[in-house]
Parts: sequence; structure tokens; C-alpha cells
Amino acid sequence: MILKGKKVVIMGVRNKWSIAWGAAQSAYEQGAEVICTCSADSEEKVKDLLKEMPGTSVYVCNNVSLDEDIDNCLNEIKKEHGKIDGILHAIAHANTEDLRNDFILTSRDGYAHAQDVSAYSLVAIVRMAREKEMLNEGASIIAYTYFGSEKVVEGYNVMGVAKAALEASIRYLSKDLGKDGYRINGISAGPIKTLSAKGIKDFGSILDIVEERAPLHRNVTIKQVGDSTAFLFSDMSSAITGEIIHVDNGFSVVGV
Repeated sequence: MILKGKKVVIMGVRNKWSIAWGAAQSAYEQGAEVICTCSADSEEKVKDLLKEMPGTSVYVCNNVSLDEDIDNCLNEIKKEHGKIDGILHAIAHANTEDLRNDFILTSRDGYAHAQDVSAYSLVAIVRMAREKEMLNEGASIIAYTYFGSEKVVEGYNVMGVAKAALEASIRYLSKDLGKDGYRINGISAGPIKTLSAKGIKDFGSILDIVEERAPLHRNVTIKQVGDSTAFLFSDMSSAITGEIIHVDNGFSVVGV
């Protein structure tokens, strides 16, 4: 088990279909003590899920747009668990109308909201964790992104722009965190049927295209993304930082 003795925080678990849940399962299977965070409206669902993994716990981080909410959540985690070895940022949100309409119609408030929740929250979480001195030596930070940050994906719109900002943030954070021996990387996962994906117009057609054109001719699962996350949490990836690793059955390398 590559995570035996480690404590990792999985931020953004919503239900059994969420990619973050796949990460929590993989980390648990690899021996980690798993600490989850979720929004208030998901708390009961997540508690039920965690019954499958004895020894795990969940904390509410309701609004990552508020520093106070992040601060309170991290304080509770540190008080109960002490220092941790990793954080997964699996948090993103955009207004439905900004995903359903053409990108050019994105409102100023909608643009700011997507950036704040989906990108800046990573910076805020990592900064506060470091300030609280709750990261163990060699700690690993991971954030989830998607191919829509690199290429135009129909219906991804403002979220693609937010994910591009997230990926740039990972690169800049790698320099700052590296001074303390911490690592940070992103996983660009292939499309997966999640609650969030329902907000993307014609999402089913994206899955069909990936299955047809990806070199491995299949769609990725939350377990596959979770296993890759466990690897990045582990000491086996100790020389990797500032990278965006594609876990998409090769779809991102295909041209025409």
C-alpha cells in the first residue's frame, strides 16, 4: 500500500459518482487516513458513503469563496488530525447559463464566480494550509482539471477558462511550494458522468467521441482517476511537481 501512514484531505466529495469519491476510495485502499470535505447540502450523503471506509471523517467547507469558511474547515481538520500529507482540490462551479449560452455572453459576475470557486480557491486553500503549518514534509497537493482548458470544448465555456487559470496557478504555486519541499500537480481527467457534467450541453456526445477516438477506445472511470491521484499523493511521485497529467485514455494526444 503506497499511502500507508499518510493522511490526505479530499476536498469536494459530493456523491458516489463524483471523481473526488473515486480518489477517496483509492487513497483508502492504499492505506491512507482519509479526511473529506463537502458542502453543507452534501454532508449527509457523504457521511453515508464514508460508512464503507471505517476511520474516515468529513468536514463542511460550504463556500470556498469565503476565506472564513476555508479557515474554519482547515482549523477543524488540524485540531482533530494534526499535520497532513496531501490535499486534493476537486472543487469547481460555474453558473448554468454561462455553460448553456455562447461563451461571448458570459456575464462579468459569472466569469468572476467561475474563476473564484474553480481556480482561486486552490491558491487560498494552499496558502492557508501552509500558514497554519499543517503540511508534513513532502506534502503533495493535487487539483483536477479538464482538456477544455487547452482546446475549445462545446459547452464548457467559462469553465474552460477557469481551468486554464487553475493550471497556470499550479505551475506558479509549484515554485512557491517547492521552497518548503511541497509538491503540487494537476490531473486532467477525461470526461466522466458526474452531477457537474449534467450542466454541460450535449455531454453524452462528448463521451461518444472520446470512446471512438481515444487510443484506448474507452472512457475513463473515477477509479482510474483515483488511482492516479493516489500515485501523486505517494512518495513514488516525489520528483514530480508543476505538471498536468492527462488521465484520459490518450484522447488529448489525438489530432485529426
